Amino acid sequence: MVDALESILDVQTTNGDGEVEWGDVRDDLSSGQWGRLIEKGVLVDGETGFRLADQDDVEAALEERNGSTVSTSSSSSADEDEDEESGGWRTIDKLAAMAAFGMILGYSIQPVKNTVGGAVDLVFGPIQSALPFYLVIMLAAMITASLSTIAQSQMMDQSKMSQSQEKAQELKERRERAKERGDDEELKRIQEEQMAMMSDQMGMMAENFRPTVWIMLVTIPIFLWIYWQIGNFDPVPTMVMPIYGEVDWNSSAALWFPAWVFWYILNSIAFSNMVRKAIGFRMSPS
Repeated sequence: MVDALESILDVQTTNGDGEVEWGDVRDDLSSGQWGRLIEKGVLVDGETGFRLADQDDVEAALEERNGSTVSTSSSSSADEDEDEESGGWRTIDKLAAMAAFGMILGYSIQPVKNTVGGAVDLVFGPIQSALPFYLVIMLAAMITASLSTIAQSQMMDQSKMSQSQEKAQELKERRERAKERGDDEELKRIQEEQMAMMSDQMGMMAENFRPTVWIMLVTIPIFLWIYWQIGNFDPVPTMVMPIYGEVDWNSSAALWFPAWVFWYILNSIAFSNMVRKAIGFRMSPS
């Protein structure tokens, strides 16, 4: 943010009214940087635009920053900037995404399905031989649901989501008040802030998708193993399901899903809700 602050400081110093608008610095700042400075209170409302909340502090911080030996940490700072720009995604996250999407090919490519299914069978094979198959699917759903919920609770930034919602609500209320009094200048500033917020929200969406990749690394192999295992049954087992009666695992139970997929989804939803309540995790902030 150093270059962004320097640009704003230059414009504010040269402007006669000591204020700055988005149009003055849009060539030097990204909309995300502009929105972040407003969100953090570094920029505050002025008479016609925005101004630095404390110009002396900003000048002192920039002087200290420029005078310090920051070159020794340049590589780590570059890594942090890269993570920030990519929505918090690290190299290991991207490799996990490639591995997960590679395993998806197992649904259409037989060698991939046999490889993944055979590997997972080393763990679930003994369980499958000891329990009825509907209990094995229930156990698989419980494992994936628990790991998915825990991963989301650890990797999703609830405070950032809450702040974004509060900011959006605040802008909505300000917009309504500005419309009531016919303040076109205020409406223009609100629109600029909303545009800046959109950039942050897109980054937040990318960051919140990160746990999904790690969830897929567990869910896809187990799901693929069930698919692989049912393909090896002869004959295919049956079970009695509510409403539908006795069905085999490959018959359509609901919404054209095979019975085993429908049974897995029901158990996964149930166990996910139980784990969320147990650890006090909400998918959306209160």
